Amino acid sequence: MRLLVLGGTAMLGRAVAEQAVADGHDVTCVARGVAGEVPDGVAWVRADRDAPDGLAPVTDATTRWNAVVDVSRQPGQVRRAVAALEPVAEHYVFVSTGNVYAVHSGLTTDESVPLLPPLEGDVMEDMSTYGEAKVACEAAVLDGFGADRSLVARAGLIGGPGDASGRSGWWPWRFAHPVGDGGAVLAPDDPTLPMAVIDVRDLSAWLVRCADSRTSGTYDAVGDPDTLGGLLSAARDVAGHTGPLVTASATWLAEHGVQEWMGEDSLPLWISDSEWRGFGAHTGAAAVAAGLTRRPVTETLRDAAAYEETREATDPRRCGLSDGTERRLLGLLGH
Repeated sequence: MRLLVLGGTAMLGRAVAEQAVADGHDVTCVARGVAGEVPDGVAWVRADRDAPDGLAPVTDATTRWNAVVDVSRQPGQVRRAVAALEPVAEHYVFVSTGNVYAVHSGLTTDESVPLLPPLEGDVMEDMSTYGEAKVACEAAVLDGFGADRSLVARAGLIGGPGDASGRSGWWPWRFAHPVGDGGAVLAPDDPTLPMAVIDVRDLSAWLVRCADSRTSGTYDAVGDPDTLGGLLSAARDVAGHTGPLVTASATWLAEHGVQEWMGEDSLPLWISDSEWRGFGAHTGAAAVAAGLTRRPVTETLRDAAAYEETREATDPRRCGLSDGTERRLLGLLGH
């Protein structure tokens, strides 16, 4: 097929382009190049989607695309792309997010959960309206291409090599580089928290297959259902960690300034907020029925940790506890 990727230089868009080339497709990426280069074997159209005519080079009257893959979070970008590409593209694959759901407290959920209201306007100013912005993007795709010519993939936490957020790589990296006495590592006392990681390579391969087969519908594209305890156990196995796992309650961690999920001085993948505890509980059963295959999470964590090792000197981590903070907290807990 002739595939157009809107993006293609950052983690998921790049993985989609790489996979599509490996599968023998003719791939063109539209990107500014701020996040890096496009993969080898890809035609690169340098353009800014925020410009009114930014997609003109790929939407002229003689151009035809079998499918488009779009990962944008900005409603204006998606609306302009849908309007420009609908006459020249057969199918539109939009990568959305589980953040579109209005309720995250259920512990086994699917695509039937109610959505947030769509963001008004074209620009998401900050991440506080990320979910609403993606809802607006989904609506633009469905309005423009229709349900039969589009696929909406509501991705869960994406991990593996290239995970610049550090969420999937931090735990196996920390277990490989413990800073506590005897190899002690600090973790939340929350082993049953539902949590899953979808490997970027599995997600991108499925998106390319769906584009090629013109699969339609809305799917939770998530990793195998798991728990925080299961993921930490897998991360320890990957790292060969045999030191103590020192746990602390959510109350204690909050009192000592430890953040949830991501960011500075955080414990990644952990959510104690009762209104968000089901974020990682979507089963992804419909996507699996539509062909999504998911590798063992140990492979995802191993390769995410390898990526952490290569980026350490030049790309500061965006989440996890600093060595000094973790040593201090372990000391307070007697380790």
